[in-house]
Amino acid sequence: MRRSPDTPPAARADSGRSSAGATSLASDAGSNRTPAVPTEDVVTGNTYDKYGSTNPIEQRMMANFLRRLDSMLDGLAPRRVLEIGVGEGEVLDRVRTRFPDADIVGVDLPDPELAAQWRERGVSAMFADATRLPFPDDAFDLALAIEVMEHIPQPARALDELARVCTGTLVLSVPFEPVWRAGNLARRRYVRDWGNTPGHVNHWTRWGFRRFVASVFDVEQVRSPLPWTMVRATTR
Repeated sequence: MRRSPDTPPAARADSGRSSAGATSLASDAGSNRTPAVPTEDVVTGNTYDKYGSTNPIEQRMMANFLRRLDSMLDGLAPRRVLEIGVGEGEVLDRVRTRFPDADIVGVDLPDPELAAQWRERGVSAMFADATRLPFPDDAFDLALAIEVMEHIPQPARALDELARVCTGTLVLSVPFEPVWRAGNLARRRYVRDWGNTPGHVNHWTRWGFRRFVASVFDVEQVRSPLPWTMVRATTR
């Protein structure tokens, strides 16, 4: 699902080159890269560009987040990678640089601006609903859901879909909501909503998110690069 990057962080991710076989993943879905998805409006968050922030505190926070993400990928050698909620493709760029021989594809909700950015970056991505992924079972050995589950009205369905299409490792991150909201309130943002960022329909603590992921996957690692929770898990 599309989500504009949420508030604190910063530091633009490295740009990578396209994976040669990535387009085959979309073909396997039996799709012309724009499969049917819901057309109703989805509130996805603010339009703050955390990757492009010039705030030194946010830059340090984002750099720490990306280091933690990199560490979650240590020891892996995926052949086929999926990212749901690919957004503008910042994380996908980083992942394809890390795994240049892998076939990599991202999905997000329909958005002409996103599609234009994907073309500009050379990112292999398609429109799709995270709760109805257009891929066969066990299609990927690495799946990522970075800063997206908090936006999905039916997160359990999305988690089940990830378990269906992934036969290896899953890496997820969400805001650690108590700290996230406190940070928003400290900056006098979204005060009327008690610091809740627009589009956040799910609110997890670190421990609650671990339990949520463990309901379907076997959790291997949990990290807390404030103000986030990051989990690495494997399929059962």
